[in-house]
Amino acid sequence: MNGFSSDAQTMSLIAFIAVITVTLLLCVMTGPDRDDLGEFYTGYRSLSPVQSGLAIAGDYISAGTVLGTIGIIALLGYDGLSLALSTVLSLVLMMFLLAEPLRNAGRFTMGDVLTRRTPGPAVRITSSAVTLTALLPLVVFQLAGAGDLLAVVLGFHADGFKTGSIVFLGLLMIAYAAIGGMKGTAFIQIVKTVVLLGASTAVAVLLLERFDFSLGGLLAAAERGSGAGDAYLTAGLQFGGDQIDMISAQLTVVLGAAVLPHITMRMFTARSARAVRRSMSWAVSTVVVTCLLLAVIGFGAAAVVGHQGLVAADPQGKSAFLMVTQALLGSDPGPLGSLLFTGVATAVFLTLLASVAGITLACANSLAHDLVAHGLRRVRPSHATEMAVARGAAAGVGLVALAVAAGARHLNLQALLMLSFCIGASAVAPALVYSLFWRRYSRTGLLWTLITGTVSALVLMTGTDLVSGSPQAVFPDAGFNWFPYTTTGLVSVPLGFAAGLLGTVLSERRGGTGAERLRYEEVEPVLLAGATTADRTA
Repeated sequence: MNGFSSDAQTMSLIAFIAVITVTLLLCVMTGPDRDDLGEFYTGYRSLSPVQSGLAIAGDYISAGTVLGTIGIIALLGYDGLSLALSTVLSLVLMMFLLAEPLRNAGRFTMGDVLTRRTPGPAVRITSSAVTLTALLPLVVFQLAGAGDLLAVVLGFHADGFKTGSIVFLGLLMIAYAAIGGMKGTAFIQIVKTVVLLGASTAVAVLLLERFDFSLGGLLAAAERGSGAGDAYLTAGLQFGGDQIDMISAQLTVVLGAAVLPHITMRMFTARSARAVRRSMSWAVSTVVVTCLLLAVIGFGAAAVVGHQGLVAADPQGKSAFLMVTQALLGSDPGPLGSLLFTGVATAVFLTLLASVAGITLACANSLAHDLVAHGLRRVRPSHATEMAVARGAAAGVGLVALAVAAGARHLNLQALLMLSFCIGASAVAPALVYSLFWRRYSRTGLLWTLITGTVSALVLMTGTDLVSGSPQAVFPDAGFNWFPYTTTGLVSVPLGFAAGLLGTVLSERRGGTGAERLRYEEVEPVLLAGATTADRTA
């Protein structure tokens, strides 16, 4: 990448400055202009289904998804593609199973959904803790890689520049979340999604053109360039042939990716049940198209750049998108080539900005609404106070995340990404499914689900190969990998569901669930069908 033309790097720098200016202006123009919680948390549900769908897709297609998916497909072939398809399946399940009930049950946060039938400060506080535990690792993971990516694009490789890039991006994400609120970050996600689709389409078409639009020719060249031979296009390369480990990883992604709180909060912005269905249709379609394009680019990176070139630049292949673009355009790409490289670099930059801003907003909303306004205080604060707390929480979360990311940027933090998915699959998914669909579910069962799922994922993750004992681990030279898989889902997901079942059964034996079941029967028509009070009394 160092040999890429200075003209393209200059254009990329200008594009970054323009992106920052435009997105900040979008946040100021669309953000709440008064102390109104509805406007800050949901944007008054003013987005159309198309806009909402593109925003959901933007939140779902994070920087880790874009760069990680291309890299893992380029390096691991079939296994990478199967994980990418698992992320698509996760959103499809969300669309058909949870999207409409979430919209009916929620107001601002995941805590609103969970307390619809089991109110109480304990649920609020636990919900906020789980939200932070699931999302903070995701912010750190994406920020930590930002410095290296910007160094590749702009040609500045000093450690000070990389650390400064992380700090700068962290401050920007704080500004987006605090100023723009839900509507402001949604518009940034929409812009990011459109730019990413355009750039990915252009690169994918160029790749297919190189191989005469023959998918078979592309795959054959990718197999040759992978250095793995026939194993590249068969299952098991990533997991050393361990089918149980592969199943565990896919289970974790399918159940965990789409239920993370920064995704579910987008359901609350839909105007109606019909609108949320249309929004999810747009979101799923956009994610499917994007993942197909990323798959083509990933295989193209293996075919054009080759395994050795990809690993030399980044052992995880996160720079594959930029490297394959350079390889297609050559060292002297001309004006159109420089424009395409600038478009790809801008898409990567926007993806980083939009992803961390949306996640930061979800953390801040949960801290302000669930923890402070409902969990710790007996008297509800004013709207102005709660909004001030939310903005302060965005600053606090952002500062902590950028400090950790700057300090840990030299480490391989893939474990943090998988930890977020593991908590989503082990704690959030069982809690939402039980809360929305099981009449007998009790407050005790809910708390046991959230705590057991989260703690088991945290404890088991410390023993995986992603933390120690392997080249892709956070501590590759250490050897405390006592858990034989790369993800925790095979154990922590059943534990999360079992804890909810056991807690509910035990609370029933103590005779403490009668009122909770009656409350669920009261709200069940609203949760499952969106019925209003007038509908139920008619």
